[in-house]
Amino acid sequence: MDNKISEIFIPGPAGRLEAKYFKSKKSTSPVALVLQPHPQYGGTMNNKIVVETFNSFMENNFSVCRVNFRGVGKSDGEFDNGQGELADAAAALDWLERENFDNSQCWVSGFSFGSLIAMQLLMRRPEINRFIAISPQPNVYDFSFLSPCPTSGLVVFGKKDELVPKEHIIDLDKRLSAQKGIKVEFQSLNDANHFFSNNEINLNKILDKYIKKETALY
Repeated sequence: MDNKISEIFIPGPAGRLEAKYFKSKKSTSPVALVLQPHPQYGGTMNNKIVVETFNSFMENNFSVCRVNFRGVGKSDGEFDNGQGELADAAAALDWLERENFDNSQCWVSGFSFGSLIAMQLLMRRPEINRFIAISPQPNVYDFSFLSPCPTSGLVVFGKKDELVPKEHIIDLDKRLSAQKGIKVEFQSLNDANHFFSNNEINLNKILDKYIKKETALY
């Protein structure tokens, strides 16, 4: 399917942002933005999990975009501790929505640091109606801004995540499941680490099942 994916540049607040984009042929298809892990630890939009997530959306007929934050790959600018990266994500979402103004649903997804940015974007953009957070790090980043969390979504984590003690994920689950009117599903993979090494196929199954279930409602 790779031949249908275009390399594009999106105007961002610190210059241009390098991105990969797949446009669905169906005019009212849902849209999704997929965000990369931490730039200072080698994260890019070509991270295996980001690509896996992008492909899951593509295979479910979304128009989908993954983007390199400022200072990564061919994107202009330099790392900005999350503030600038959130502005980059907002610019990418603006672009994606302009390209697909008649979309039926708007999703945001991120891996690790990208899941933090995705959730922060979710709080600012009421049109986002589903999210997928993969390997969030509530022990490193404060997720208390999700009060209340505005929409339903999926959190996927590995039971052998070496960077996130399990009690932090359990706390996040408790906090989000106490909120009324939304349903945040937490799903774990028993033998997966933070990076889902050798577990990409199982991760893909979880993503595919959730995406199919939530798009069938529309």
